[in-house]
Amino acid sequence: MRFRLPRISDARDYILTALILVFAISIMILRHDGGMQNIQKASITVLSYLEQPLSTIRVYRQALNTNTYLQRQNALLQDEISRLRAAERENRILRNLLDFREDSEYGLLPITIVSKDLTSLNNSLTISAGSEQGVRTGMPIINSDGLIGQVTVTTGRYAQVMPLIHSLSRISARIQESRAYGIVSWEGNRYNELIMQHVPETIEAEAGQVVETSGFSNQFPPNIPIGEITRIEHPEGIDTQLIYIRPFVTFHTVAKGFVVEFEPDPDIEELHELEQELF
Repeated sequence: MRFRLPRISDARDYILTALILVFAISIMILRHDGGMQNIQKASITVLSYLEQPLSTIRVYRQALNTNTYLQRQNALLQDEISRLRAAERENRILRNLLDFREDSEYGLLPITIVSKDLTSLNNSLTISAGSEQGVRTGMPIINSDGLIGQVTVTTGRYAQVMPLIHSLSRISARIQESRAYGIVSWEGNRYNELIMQHVPETIEAEAGQVVETSGFSNQFPPNIPIGEITRIEHPEGIDTQLIYIRPFVTFHTVAKGFVVEFEPDPDIEELHELEQELF
């Protein structure tokens, strides 16, 4: 008769029972001696160390989400502010134009500048009114700031304008304070600078004084503002001074204005033609 050794698989239930009993007895002993509290404290400490980096990651992700949301809201607010500023600027321009129209002694036809060519010496503007609306060659174009230019060509619904910043622009002008007369033109260097010539050295001119149309050329009515004197030069060898002017109209941003229903006196025009034939 052979002796049979017991296998581990046969004693599995006994081993598990023994381990459970040992674990239960350990818990009873530890609980009795305050060991369970120590285990709880230890587990809480371990969890606190583990939770700290996790909470940092959570806060960082929340900050990223909040930052993205705030950036989106900021972009929307900036866009809204831009639209409000544009609307406010448009309203201010329209109010000024309406006030100017009511105070003007000439008939004014409101127009919109539909295109610009400000890239050369021969700059030009195109306006939204032509011969069908009564626009004629030679009529001045103005806005509430001052003189813009003069109509040179017309079609049925549109007209071409020669602005002050044109190589052929010549305007009979005067200094408002001293009533000194000269010719305002554009040198072609700067879009925000005109020059007034033929003003005698004996005439006092100062920066800040206003230059306006004189009304003597039969092309523009008098008293239309042109610009403000910025500096004065006194070239050697001549008895006149060079007066530099900042135009009141900003040509790159001007968008609306009026056609002044002013036409040159035909008798004066005929005299000029006869004079040119004689000389």
